[in-house]
Amino acid sequence: MQNFESLGLSEPIVKALTDLSITTPTPIQAQTIPLLLERSIDMLGLAQTGTGKTAAFGLPLLETVNTDLKSIQAIVLAPTRELAQQIAEQLKLFSKYMKGLSVSTVYGGAPISSQINDLKKNKPQIVVATPGRMIDFIDRKVLNLSNVCIVVLDEADEMLNMGFKEDIDTILSFTQHDKNTWLFSATMPREIRDLSAKYMKDPVEVSVRDEQKVNVDIEHLYAIVKRHDKQEALRRLLDSEGEFYGLIFCRTKAETQRLATSLSEAGYPIDGLHGDMSQGQRDNVMRKFKAKRVKMLVATDVAARGIDVDNLTHVIHYDMPDDLAFYTHRSGRTGRAGRKGIAIALMSPNDVRKVKQLEKQLGIGFKKYVVPSADEVKAAAIEAKMEEILAVEATDDSREWAHAIADKLEFLSKEELLAKVITQSMKVIGKSTSGDLNATAGSDRSSGDRGRRADKGRKPDRSKRGDRKSEGKEEGMTSFKINLGKSDELRTGDMLKIICDTSGVRSKHIGRINMNSGESYFDVESDKAKGLAEAFKGLRFKGRPLKVEQK
Repeated sequence: MQNFESLGLSEPIVKALTDLSITTPTPIQAQTIPLLLERSIDMLGLAQTGTGKTAAFGLPLLETVNTDLKSIQAIVLAPTRELAQQIAEQLKLFSKYMKGLSVSTVYGGAPISSQINDLKKNKPQIVVATPGRMIDFIDRKVLNLSNVCIVVLDEADEMLNMGFKEDIDTILSFTQHDKNTWLFSATMPREIRDLSAKYMKDPVEVSVRDEQKVNVDIEHLYAIVKRHDKQEALRRLLDSEGEFYGLIFCRTKAETQRLATSLSEAGYPIDGLHGDMSQGQRDNVMRKFKAKRVKMLVATDVAARGIDVDNLTHVIHYDMPDDLAFYTHRSGRTGRAGRKGIAIALMSPNDVRKVKQLEKQLGIGFKKYVVPSADEVKAAAIEAKMEEILAVEATDDSREWAHAIADKLEFLSKEELLAKVITQSMKVIGKSTSGDLNATAGSDRSSGDRGRRADKGRKPDRSKRGDRKSEGKEEGMTSFKINLGKSDELRTGDMLKIICDTSGVRSKHIGRINMNSGESYFDVESDKAKGLAEAFKGLRFKGRPLKVEQK
């Protein structure tokens, strides 16, 4: 079995990898590292997220730079801030024992001054950047790329999809003509071939597509759901799946926001991630997700680039991707590090043909998932509640209390007492147990179909939220005014999300929200209101400073 030392890496890097419990190279690392260490070449790598490609190009990059030379010798371009931050963090971990090695990160959505100060102070040999911010720094004459001998283009297909081709052209024009270019992409469309032909000389191609086609630790399921029934189907799915820590993929930013807001208002521990969010909002969402305060993250394909969490249980394709290659890209977020994962695709009747295409292209088998009926969701919740009760070890103290109050309940039969417990449990399930699901998902329940039932992990009580538009301040609440309103194309749910994301106050502690044209008023439980107005200072909405004041 190969190890990193046998690939030709130096002792300081091997030691850092050992500290990280990284001992066995992945296929892309085993193929790429020796080639890049052996000679000066251009490389075209085809690899999905989760294959270890950051180390595949990052480790040779660290070995190549001259730590005695305090100038930028290598740049890594990535499509999103999250991915740029992730790459830089990994490079810093890999270079833990390399004296004099410095890595800086340059990306939009963060203060320019602090990044300029970092560049001046640390004098990095490697800069990881998003294209737009790097162009900005080049224009400001903050970055000198004349000594750059290696350029890495990571997630190159996504950078082109996001319209960065002109920026890439500009950036590369400031580097040496005889530099080496290492390009990595999840897919290989014609535009990537064109980019390769323009900037690379006889590139060596490395592909791990075949090895990564099938992750045997992922179970692939699909449900047939009509478009207007999707959200209801998703709620039932979430209610019945038990333990859930995963990603829900939408095609557009607007759909991502709508879905995240709707489910959050219904009480699900969910948040959204998309390109219209500020860097502070995105960082806040990721902190909550990694800490599992948020268990479900709705995201677009672009926003999800750079998310690196190994213990996800599920990936939900709320919208199927236009490019089926992204199905593998998305689904590969679960079933990592030897854990089992589940990928569920919600498909319209017209999308079912994609199942056959994916089975043929990827060599995987799909099972039909039958969205549970409202009664099945209720039954699963009741069963889980009963198992939860039976699993509790009664204490002597509780037995004394039980004897003390038993007389007060003697007029109730066992069935009547259970009915009260079940009624209370039903409040936990929320809206997914009401109404008909007008979809083919609820029919044709053959023995081969899969209707999953919850075995643990009920959702929080969504019945306590009340009407956020009700008039009059409640007792124990503090009122605030914010300079946002309906004229900003915001709904009550959007306003709730802005308040919670910025202040850190959970939605259950927010009361009335009254929205006018250019301003809104909202109530917060008084013991949670301290420092809330200050949390908005320095923040902007569509270029306008946010102002919040206590009333």
